Amino acid sequence: MIGAFNAGMPVPPAKDVTMMDALSRLLQTRPHVLADGATGTALFNMGLAASTPAELWNDTHPDRIAALHRGAIEAGSDLFLTNSFGANASRLRLHGLQDRVGPLNRLAAQIGREEADRAERPVVVAGSIGPIGEIMAPMGSLTQARAVEMFHEQAEALRDGGADILWVETLSSLEELKAAAEAARRVDMAWCGSLSFDTAGRTIMGVTPAELSSAVERLPNPPVAYGANCGVGASDLLRTVTGFVASGNERPLIAKGNAGVPHLQDGHIHYDGPPELMADYACLARDLGVRVIGGCCGTMPAHLRAMREALESRPMGARPSLDQITAQLGPFSSAGDGTEGLTIGRRH
Repeated sequence: MIGAFNAGMPVPPAKDVTMMDALSRLLQTRPHVLADGATGTALFNMGLAASTPAELWNDTHPDRIAALHRGAIEAGSDLFLTNSFGANASRLRLHGLQDRVGPLNRLAAQIGREEADRAERPVVVAGSIGPIGEIMAPMGSLTQARAVEMFHEQAEALRDGGADILWVETLSSLEELKAAAEAARRVDMAWCGSLSFDTAGRTIMGVTPAELSSAVERLPNPPVAYGANCGVGASDLLRTVTGFVASGNERPLIAKGNAGVPHLQDGHIHYDGPPELMADYACLARDLGVRVIGGCCGTMPAHLRAMREALESRPMGARPSLDQITAQLGPFSSAGDGTEGLTIGRRH
């Protein structure tokens, strides 16, 4: 049954929920929240061309976007992301659509809102905000002020369309995360933030899990939850989670790992992780203390159903070791975990 708890699993003490955002309210009543899976993978399977921005489908194929969200809800997700990941001015400019940031983000949130409202249980609509696609100054030309402006434009439209919370994901720099946090503050919305740790335990800009854990607490408006998404594979992502846990930060954690690792098959990217692997991943994430568990690239409704069933049927376990993670999910992609002077794990 969707929404059931594992026996003996702790639930946080009750607090006044009248002023809480939708995700915080869920986290007050259950030990974990199941997020959704892959947007891009699902839309490509529906016929999206690689040359077409996925966000354009909010206008041209809203029925397919609604079906995407409906599939996640029916598979057991308590939270799903809107189809707005790349709907910022910089990315849309590549397709001559920079003047449609507002409409496409509002449509994304409206479609999501309608599907969530049809559900027979509370479902959180998370307004997806991805990286701008430019390098932040001083290494690049993207200034903090311009980054805030672009994120703010997106956030405002997602709020107006009915999103419950903002979901900033797949970033690689703390500077860009700060800009997104400021945009969330300006629209007075709660938010979540996750980085992609895909370079030997660090983000492509060199951020470590410990640095992210520390940075979110220095923000004037810290996220409701923070963590990691995408990256290399499920085992690597959980190694990143162990870094968050080791930091001592008790803020709720997010884990949205890929369904295995990508391979080129018949001219298309295919992720090799079966539902059974993602079920194991979900329980390992839970046992590490993750509160918001979902999938990223390659994660389809079949994976989500397996994750939901496993989370509800398997008892809570002890915190897993790195050896237990690799035994169930496969080896890490690199020997290093991103920590200076320390190597953990094993090579392929």
